[in-house]
Amino acid sequence: MEFLLYALTGVMAGFLAGLLGVGGGLVIVPALFAIYSGLGYENTHLMHLALGTSLATIIFTSISSVWAHHKRGAVQWDAVIRLSPGIVIGAWIGALIAKYLPSENLQWIFGIFELYVATQMLFAIKPAPHRSLPGNAGMFAAGSGIGAVSSIVGIGGGTLTVPFLSWCNIVMQKAVASSAACGLPIAVAGAVGYVVVGWGAEGLPAQSLGYVHLPSMLGVAVASVLLAPLGAKLAHQLPAQTLKRVFAVVLYLIAGYMLLGM
Repeated sequence: MEFLLYALTGVMAGFLAGLLGVGGGLVIVPALFAIYSGLGYENTHLMHLALGTSLATIIFTSISSVWAHHKRGAVQWDAVIRLSPGIVIGAWIGALIAKYLPSENLQWIFGIFELYVATQMLFAIKPAPHRSLPGNAGMFAAGSGIGAVSSIVGIGGGTLTVPFLSWCNIVMQKAVASSAACGLPIAVAGAVGYVVVGWGAEGLPAQSLGYVHLPSMLGVAVASVLLAPLGAKLAHQLPAQTLKRVFAVVLYLIAGYMLLGM
């Protein structure tokens, strides 16, 4: 039953990621938090486990997503390469910050972030292109911020990377594809960070590597990779903007659950 819950979480995350182009972490983190809470895991580690495990699952979904975008020639690799050093450092810093935050504070941060994403999605808020990509220092700073925030909230960073690249005059198709490529270093660095900072923590469930719970990582990753292509296929047949508005309402409800459930 426990593994089935993880698989169902992966089904939802993969399907929605393919259908709406949103990061699976927005669904995976609150779902794992609820499952871990229901299983009676140590309260002090609930959010840390959910965040670290979410990032670990995104490694697998990112690989398949990046390959698909790369085959279409949509990834702007120069931007990805220039953002990646900052992303890696930022993701490590984010995991380190999360280590010293109580689970309740991480719930609050995640809930606020969900409200931000829901509002952005509901009103189709997109930054107007105003400039070109910054120099190396600017790209490192942007990558660090994207990596740190993404690591703290357990996501692949698309809700931050896409607006940044769009603001820098990267066309939307390439911004989305390049954001997917940036999600891989975010997920790898963030997951490794959560393994390291959680290593030896007392009260973790069996089969955990630091703050990464292996059974849930496996269940979510396999199901999400399998369902993402179906969501992507339906994306071309259904009214995407209407679906995004509906999903925004769902995110508001998830945010309420995370904020009021503290």
